[in-house]
Amino acid sequence: MDLVVVGLGYVGLPLARSAAAAGLKVAGLDRNRWVVDGLNSGSSHVDDISDAQILTMLEQGFEAVDRPEVIGHAAAVVVCVPTPLTDHGAPDLGAVHAAVDDIATYLRPGMLVVLESTTYPGTTDEVVRPKLEAGGLKAGKDFHLAFSPERIDPGNAAYGLENTPKVVGGITGDCTKAARALYERFVTRVVEAKSTREAEMAKLLENTYRHVNIALVNEMSMFCREIGVDLWDAIRCASTKPFGFAPFYPGPGVGGHCIPIDPNYLSYKVRSLGIPFRFVELAQEINQRMPVHVVNRAADLLNDEGKAVRGARVLLLGVTYKPDISDQRESPALTVAENLRARGAELVYFDPRVDDWTVGGTPVERADDYLAAAEAADLTILLQPHREIDLGVLADRARKLFDTRGKAADHPRVVKL
Repeated sequence: MDLVVVGLGYVGLPLARSAAAAGLKVAGLDRNRWVVDGLNSGSSHVDDISDAQILTMLEQGFEAVDRPEVIGHAAAVVVCVPTPLTDHGAPDLGAVHAAVDDIATYLRPGMLVVLESTTYPGTTDEVVRPKLEAGGLKAGKDFHLAFSPERIDPGNAAYGLENTPKVVGGITGDCTKAARALYERFVTRVVEAKSTREAEMAKLLENTYRHVNIALVNEMSMFCREIGVDLWDAIRCASTKPFGFAPFYPGPGVGGHCIPIDPNYLSYKVRSLGIPFRFVELAQEINQRMPVHVVNRAADLLNDEGKAVRGARVLLLGVTYKPDISDQRESPALTVAENLRARGAELVYFDPRVDDWTVGGTPVERADDYLAAAEAADLTILLQPHREIDLGVLADRARKLFDTRGKAADHPRVVKL
């Protein structure tokens, strides 16, 4: 076995697909039996991988398993398990510990182990390495150990795993070279970091950069309307500068695994040193405030029409965390819905990629025809502009459209965030 991928989610499954397509003999290890059975029957649970691509992987020799014994036959093992936060906002490395324990059981000389799961700097060296070395084999001498941050962007049609540069950093120079040799078999460009710590920091730097800049424009959106500025047009104009500026856009909040979660890993590490990390904490505060800001704006819009939130029929369009995918992780739509319902609104939603949606344990009514629903609703709130939503027709049909993404054209019945 050339490669075992541990964790077959939105990171691990594309990795396994690319490696198999490059001719590697690949197995995928996942403890979720439903995922394993689905993949082996040709069914994908990841937006960016089709059922047809899974069938091709199977024809190329891929197999999904839930037995860690497969690790013992692998030349390389890549860990792609989730790293969420605890209820107290601290890193939850439970899945990483479980995966590394399995690898340690079947570790053998010459094996390459790569951690891709996002974590704080020092995890590979201080957490993973001691567990793997407990059996007597030494990293950099008997086996190779490296970190390579995942850069998967669900729904991105332009950049996938193969054409996005891959950063690798090893415990030693030879470990880095071993990881590089693996990824160069199916990734166009591999970039070497000085060590695992720089590679771990690179991932957190990327997402903290986005997190802070999104918070900046979110905070601007809260006051630009009051001073008569169209922030969307200001961003459009600023974006014409060919240097020194990268556009970021306001919205109803941030979702997915990366931006709401990853910066917390960095702030956790910094706080452990007794050093304040005010930028990240302030950005988190601003971004977490946005769903409530959306609800307050919605209340103002209803009030302008002589209606109270209580009893108003509100249509929510798009409840996933980004357009054109079905992933709802950390979606701000949930907080928006919870706050609207707490204020007495009658909710209905439409999302072409979500058949059933529950908020606070209670199902939300799903509209079959979003245009008819917009005509009947007192207020329509656009949260995600899925390609199936015709914004031009929607603006004509909705009584009032609150566009939190700045995607709808100017129209008398359209109000932007």
